Amino acid sequence: MVISNRYDFALLFDIKDGNPNGDPDAGNLPRIDPETGHGLITDVCLKRKLRNYVLLKKQAQAGYDIFVKERAILNILISEAHKQEEVRTKKKTAKTDAARDYMCKTYYDIRTFGAVMTTGENAGQVRGPVQITFSRSVDPVVTLEHTITRVAVATEADAEKQAGETRTMGRKSTIPYGLYVCHGFVSQAFAEQTGFSEEDLKLLWEGFINMFENDRSAARGLMTSRKLYVFKHESKLGNASASKLFDLIRVSRKQGVETPRSFSDYEVSVDKTNLPQGTTLIESL
Repeated sequence: MVISNRYDFALLFDIKDGNPNGDPDAGNLPRIDPETGHGLITDVCLKRKLRNYVLLKKQAQAGYDIFVKERAILNILISEAHKQEEVRTKKKTAKTDAARDYMCKTYYDIRTFGAVMTTGENAGQVRGPVQITFSRSVDPVVTLEHTITRVAVATEADAEKQAGETRTMGRKSTIPYGLYVCHGFVSQAFAEQTGFSEEDLKLLWEGFINMFENDRSAARGLMTSRKLYVFKHESKLGNASASKLFDLIRVSRKQGVETPRSFSDYEVSVDKTNLPQGTTLIESL
């Protein structure tokens, strides 16, 4: 059953002593806004974690496979769609639409986020109903670089160069702490085009809550989903602007806290008294 409402949501999550999203153009340092010092995390970074969670949860069962995954060759997957009976039996002018429908039905991430499938045999382009913004930290973050050593070498040549010294030097980048906010949107109109269902939506919320629990890495430190606020609109087109809803969420440091180092250093509140008519707040965590 395709969703029948519009949703806007905000996810609060934090990281401690890790690199949440390295920037390849800056030596893999944590991404920051150079003018304000606030930390940034790209939308594709979080989408990757959501894809991985769905793949672990559903084990690629029918309708819940993932299109963009590690070592996947996308053009082969698109070609497989064209081999399906419901696609290959169509007239030439209808094959692209049929392949597009098959891909939406088969792959959760296409049905959710959309995809460009014109790189090989044409399966069209899909604009997904779920879109998320870059995540931005509440306060400026401090990027640190740590020197690390390794007591082994990779090759015999390296061993000869070090002449008995078997410690290899390296660098590791972290931030001590950062609380981030990500905003997102779910369009009912685009959901009708891809077949994004109520069950898909339920899995999306579950993924946002649990995606960090199965994505642990020493490089990323301790990442945790803290709060998920979902604004449900009664109408398909929405009953209020997303910005007005997001402004109801207030995140501030507790009195006396100058250098936050944990989620408990912040106060998070929602002004429910000014919730626009026709919208409902669903709070998780």
